[in-house]
Amino acid sequence: MLVEALTALAAAGGTAVVQAAGTDAWAGLRQAVARWFGRGDVQREQTELERLDQTVAELAAGDGAEAERVRIRQEVVWQTRIEGLLESLDERERMRVADELRTVLAQHAPQGVSADRDGLAIGGDVEVRADHGSAAAVRMGDVTVGNPPVLGSHQG
Repeated sequence: MLVEALTALAAAGGTAVVQAAGTDAWAGLRQAVARWFGRGDVQREQTELERLDQTVAELAAGDGAEAERVRIRQEVVWQTRIEGLLESLDERERMRVADELRTVLAQHAPQGVSADRDGLAIGGDVEVRADHGSAAAVRMGDVTVGNPPVLGSHQG
């Protein structure tokens, strides 16, 4: 059984794989994760590249509620695979390999926010303002935030 910190690291790894799929970060993370799993074995690394490619294909195929289920399933798959590798090592090796994974994630995983195909991701502060008769609106799934009421107007 892994300690809590390593379980959290494995979960972060699974999430990073899924979040990076189909983004600009994918090529670098894909290669680094395959190398990490391969541990110097070229055949094992190739097998991991194929598994990562399968993950991208499954994520791309889903839409709507199914896409969310696929995303969650793939995060769990990769978390479980990472946990399995870490559990197979003795304690000293486990700590070294965990540090390598932390480095991979720090260097290659998408940082901050991410968005799906039709989404918009913004990291940091966002200010939406409607001044001098202009209009502003932000749509978030089924929630729409529109123009603010005009100051001094009375509702009723």
